[in-house]
This record gives sequence, structure tokens and C-alpha cells, in this order.
Amino acid sequence: MNEKYIEIAVQEAFQAKKEGEIPVGAVIVQNGEIIAQAHNMKEQTKCTIKHAEIICIEQANKKLKDWRLNNCEMYVTMEPCIMCCGALIQARIKKVYYLLENKKFGGLGNISLILDNEKNNHVVEYEKINVENLENVMKNELKEFFLNKR
Repeated sequence: MNEKYIEIAVQEAFQAKKEGEIPVGAVIVQNGEIIAQAHNMKEQTKCTIKHAEIICIEQANKKLKDWRLNNCEMYVTMEPCIMCCGALIQARIKKVYYLLENKKFGGLGNISLILDNEKNNHVVEYEKINVENLENVMKNELKEFFLNKR
């Protein structure tokens, strides 16, 4: 795990918030190089699937000219949802590092059978990372975002 990548994902989340999106950011790394970075864009695009993880996967696919992201790792500010977990399996992402748990909609820790299922043709490794200062910043950003929405 490299802390600088989650810091970049946090910057993407800040950008999302500025744009009126739920503050979630993601980065995909291959061999120590960032090949994609994105943030949520559901509101701007009016498209349900424009989560940071999905957009990041699309960018990485284009950059590598391949749908398989076998040797890639994703760093994301919040635990991916069920939809994004499915995309992670399909993309063959090697490992996902996430900062915050998503107790309502998370697809890793809460319903980990999606990624851990040995019946899948690909198993994605995942790890909740503990970078306390960034975790607190992101918790506060999300709280503030949703308080302002209500």
C-alpha cells in the first residue's frame, strides 16, 4: 500500500464535492504508475453508473487498450458498492485499498461474498487501509456534504 495514491484519491473526492457530487475518488495504479484517476460524476452526467471506480476502470481500459486490468490496484476513498465490486471482478483488478467503510451500500466487508466467492473466475483482494488523518478528513467531508443536501 502506498499512501500517496490514497492522497490523490482524496483530492479527487474533494473535486467531486466542488462539483456537487458525493465526495468519492479513485485511482488505479500499475507498476507504481497512476494510469487512471476519477471521482463520482452521477449528477453531472445524469448517469447512474458514473461512480469513481467505474470511470477509473474505463480510463484504465482505454489507456492500456485492454479490458483486463490484471496487474492493477485501485485506491478508493470509500468501500465500493455492489455494482462497482462486480466491475472490479470483471476488470480483473488485482487488489483494492479503501479508506472508509460503506456500512449501507458497501460490497466488500459487508457482503464480501461478492469478491471472496471462489466460484468467481477472478478473486479481487481487498484491504481497508488506516490513514487516520485522511480517514477523519473524508468522514467529515461526507458528513458535511450530506448535511448540506438535506
